[in-house]
Amino acid sequence: MKFARITALLVVALSLAACGGGVASQVVPGKKIAFLLPESTSPRYENQDRPLFQAKLESVCGDCTVMYRNANGDAAAQRQQADYVLGAGANVLVLDPVDASSASAIVSAATRRHVPVIAYDRLVISATSLRYYVGFDDAAIGTLQGDSLLAALKAAQPSVVMLNGDAADRDAAALKQAVHKVIDGKVVVAKEFDTPASSSDGAQLEMTQALAALTALNGTVDGVYAANDEMASGAVAAIKAAKLKTMPPVTGGDTELAAVQRIVAGDQYMTVYRPVRQEAEAAAVIAYDLAYGVAISASMTGGNTMDNGAALVPAVLIQPVAVTRRTVISTVVADGFWTRAEICTPEFVQACQAAGLS
Repeated sequence: MKFARITALLVVALSLAACGGGVASQVVPGKKIAFLLPESTSPRYENQDRPLFQAKLESVCGDCTVMYRNANGDAAAQRQQADYVLGAGANVLVLDPVDASSASAIVSAATRRHVPVIAYDRLVISATSLRYYVGFDDAAIGTLQGDSLLAALKAAQPSVVMLNGDAADRDAAALKQAVHKVIDGKVVVAKEFDTPASSSDGAQLEMTQALAALTALNGTVDGVYAANDEMASGAVAAIKAAKLKTMPPVTGGDTELAAVQRIVAGDQYMTVYRPVRQEAEAAAVIAYDLAYGVAISASMTGGNTMDNGAALVPAVLIQPVAVTRRTVISTVVADGFWTRAEICTPEFVQACQAAGLS
């Protein structure tokens, strides 16, 4: 399994080393590439995705212009932004949708103007003419989380609380399915929740309820599956409020700074690092190729597709990486995703020293 993931990463890396997938028959300067991101609450979009995408595009196309817009969590605003960039002559849309379903209208509007659309980081649902999807392999993320949780459990018949993401979120559903595939039959799922909006507050309430119910039954919690770092923060808060003697291993995802700090401090067991550089650079290369009519190399997708409910979309699936206390330095710090200084604030100085970070 590890060999397959390494191979996939090498394929993407080799593909990105070139300017594009082939040779354009005619290069016309001045292409416009629209890069539409969904929100600014998560720092990764402004601090990672935007500059990495722009830098890669500039490196392969000095005459290209990035038309950047951020919808700040507003699906209607994103539709207006898409209409604007299309009217302003965008040649390609790279779209991370606020709402995966309603964004199909953006794809339709672009298609009417013969503008190809790349779904970025999140698949657009029910869009028949979506050209490519560039994002992370959600099934692989769930497998990493499940495997990590099993590795951390010490009890013979461990009891686990599961805090899945929002039931209406396709990505959360894919994670849930993948995690169950790994842990079913190996743990006792004492309580399981589908957390509305995948929120920290919702997870904290659910974890509090689970702890109260298990305590009443003289039960224990040996581990917690939390689908993302926000929910992990809620689970950890509930566990600390309940004053458990030991912190059970808690999973997470998204590699939020606070999550990495919790991992260093021993309050969260793991998170999932999504190498944003590979994602942003792959999207930039494909956008360049589509803008100039370059034949895109099959090695970019490796034959992978994603079913969006209307079509099988060619997909570049970036492989995620598990991050634990032992691997913080070799993953997020080595890649510059978070620096030692950002992680090791005064509150975490001692924990960082113990983890070899300072």
